[in-house]
Order: sequence, then C-alpha cells, then structure tokens
Amino acid sequence: MDKVEITIEDTPNPGSKKFVFNTTISDRTIEFRESLDAGNSPLAMKIFGFPWAESVMIGPNFVAVNKQDWVDWEIIQEPLAQILLEHVQSNEPIIKQDLDDSLDENSVLEDDSEEVKLIKNILNNHIRPAVMMDGGDVIFKKYEDRILYLDLIGACSGCPSSSATLKGGVERVLKKHIPDIAGVVAI
Repeated sequence: MDKVEITIEDTPNPGSKKFVFNTTISDRTIEFRESLDAGNSPLAMKIFGFPWAESVMIGPNFVAVNKQDWVDWEIIQEPLAQILLEHVQSNEPIIKQDLDDSLDENSVLEDDSEEVKLIKNILNNHIRPAVMMDGGDVIFKKYEDRILYLDLIGACSGCPSSSATLKGGVERVLKKHIPDIAGVVAI
C-alpha cells in the first residue's frame, strides 16, 4: 500500500470538518452521534475521548467530525488529523467487523416497493455521492403517504444550509424522477 495521507477540508457546516484519506478506510458509512454509540468503532471512541467532539461520521475514505461550539478548529484540526492518520496507518480497526450489516438502511431490499427501490437507487447513485463530498450523508428512513423521511448525518447534521440542500437539491432531484413524491422531510 502507498503511503497513507490525509487532507482537511471545510464543509458547508462551520462546526464540521472532513478529514479525507487517499485510501479506502471503510466499506460503509456510519455516524456516531455520541460516545455511547461508538462502541463498534475504535476510531470513533478515540475521537470521543476529547470533550469537544460532538459527533463522528465515518465514510468510505473520510471521517467527518462535528465539534462543540466552544472550541476553534484552528486549535484542534491539525492534532486531530494526526490522530486519525496514525490510527489508519497502524491498521487498527476503524469499525469492528461484527457490526450488524442490517444498519445500511439505503440498501435496496427485495421486499421494498418499486417506488422505494427507485428512491433508494436515486439516493445511492445521485444524491449521496454529492452530499458525501461535503462530509455528510443522507439515510433513507421511510416513504409514507407520498412523504420521504430522511436522516441527514455527518456534516449535514446541524448545518445551516441543510434545509436548503434538502429542499433545493434532494427534493428537486427526487421529484424530477418520481413526480408522485409530495415532499421530503428530515428527521
């Protein structure tokens, strides 16, 4: 394997940074909203060891970290990048392999309705890659009474522009392909 490198990127959310690796670090996207949720990720546990960590999202080649308001990124971003880099370089587990595979709510399931299959395919192939570029993700929760319920995670969580992204981006793209959708709601 080539030398592992990390770059730090801003996100639309001023409380979040995206730490991007030049290699794949995870085969799934998962968010840990508090330290009690992080038991399946030695890396997330390490980050939550710091009192300023608010949430952690691990993506295929990045880690998005949301911080508490009382600390400045200028103080913590370089040391955090070094901790993340050392963890990945040491080949310590990012996410424990025994994590339940059913957690991927965006997977297209055999018993999904045709509309839900189409929604998940659009989310997975068109919307999620764009949202991940900003350090976030969009998770399918349910489609009921023509309303799509999504969970915005990572840098999207608490982002001032997340409602604009939801309405102006996600909802617009989905309605273009599925005119029957009456609305998209973040939960």
